[in-house]
Amino acid sequence: MANPARLIAALLLLSACGQTPVGEGLRLAPATPPQVVAPEPPGPSLLLEGPRRVVLVPVSGNGARQVWRGPGHVALATDGARVVGTAGLGQMVMATRLDDPDPLEDARALVGRDARARRTIDLAGADRDPASMRFGLVVECALRGRAEAGWILVEERCAGDVAAFTNRFWADPATGIVWRSEQWAGDAVPMLRLQRRGT
Repeated sequence: MANPARLIAALLLLSACGQTPVGEGLRLAPATPPQVVAPEPPGPSLLLEGPRRVVLVPVSGNGARQVWRGPGHVALATDGARVVGTAGLGQMVMATRLDDPDPLEDARALVGRDARARRTIDLAGADRDPASMRFGLVVECALRGRAEAGWILVEERCAGDVAAFTNRFWADPATGIVWRSEQWAGDAVPMLRLQRRGT
């Protein structure tokens, strides 16, 4: 049974989150948002496919951390190439915390070698019902990169307090920057397929 004190604290944090740029960017979407694709905007954007196809543009951020927003109130928070928060997809990733620096920061360093990452994830249902909230889900991951078809493909195999899943990241071998990915963002939504566009 969930700890009532934790639930109350989480609700207070969520309500406070609405007063910040990140909270505004991750505002909850309607239950059945329209499936729309915006025209490709100038500048950087993310093409998101699954569960819907939308183009997201940056609305706020600082360095590697960015908040992206698109039609239908779909929003993502990213840290580098990694999705660390979501809204408008049917289930919310409220927070993601890595214990150590992310091995994905430079995909080139992962070619032919193994790395490990441990992170903690908080999830909630689309309606933010306290009964749907799960906090402190620990996920242990193993990452390894290889050259494939002109890219560096990094596979991240994860298991823990959620069902096992595999994330995939395609990076430019010259820079180590991830341009495409398939990422888990909750056990109630399909894998997110992301493609970075622009610079």
